[in-house]
Amino acid sequence: MPELPVTDIGEHVAIEGLTQVFDRGSRPLTALSNVNLRVGRGEFVSVIGPSGCGKSTLLRLIGGLLHPTEGRVDLAGATPAEAQRRKAIGYVFQDPSLLPWRSVIANVTLPLEVNRRSRGEDRRRSPHDLLHLVGLSQFEGYYPRELSGGMQQRVALARALVFEPSLLLMDEPFGALDEITRRAMRYELLRIWQAGDGDSGRKTVVFVTHSIPEAITLSDRVVVMSGSPGTVRAVIDIDLSRPRDEDMETEPVFLDYVVRLRRLLGEG
Repeated sequence: MPELPVTDIGEHVAIEGLTQVFDRGSRPLTALSNVNLRVGRGEFVSVIGPSGCGKSTLLRLIGGLLHPTEGRVDLAGATPAEAQRRKAIGYVFQDPSLLPWRSVIANVTLPLEVNRRSRGEDRRRSPHDLLHLVGLSQFEGYYPRELSGGMQQRVALARALVFEPSLLLMDEPFGALDEITRRAMRYELLRIWQAGDGDSGRKTVVFVTHSIPEAITLSDRVVVMSGSPGTVRAVIDIDLSRPRDEDMETEPVFLDYVVRLRRLLGEG
């Protein structure tokens, strides 16, 4: 079974024998079957695969939103539930889910208000600093309806980072955007992720996407899932230098990765 080898900087996510079966009465649905995976601390790992292969289910199991039927998820020595309590996991989903009656800054501060006595509060990050990080300082007083789709997702990302999580789980965060905005957002995400160098280090990111170019551009490794029930079909190292830019997407080595991943997915 293919696995992500542990990196020199330590293992962050360890998944062993993960199987998820959903009860559908007389016809249970097996979404994932015997998934084994390793993600190193500070890595950016993308997960791609055909629709219905369990990518989002895998992300929710890592984040503790679901409990596995079989197998285990270990997050740097903690269970997903323990990591949740410590505010060590941040989530960004396809829908930014901003509250329309709250301003940009009020949406970012919402987790702080909801978790006033959280153990993670002592390492929270200033919402103003986070909006500066995502390039929205001048929009603090705006409301979601006044923002573009890409700007709304940047607000959602700032909100996800407010407790300085060490692990960021992203489920098709750019899937609803037009292609031009989506392409710009992948490089914006890289800029934000790379800005994590320092005392706290870069976030570990597990990123679900249907876009092959997006996965290649962002990732240190790409995990290719098989069709339902989902298993790890292959793990591809992306040996491209960082920082990355749009010119890279026309280079032969990049296009070779595109062809290789398409073949693994049965697209060409």
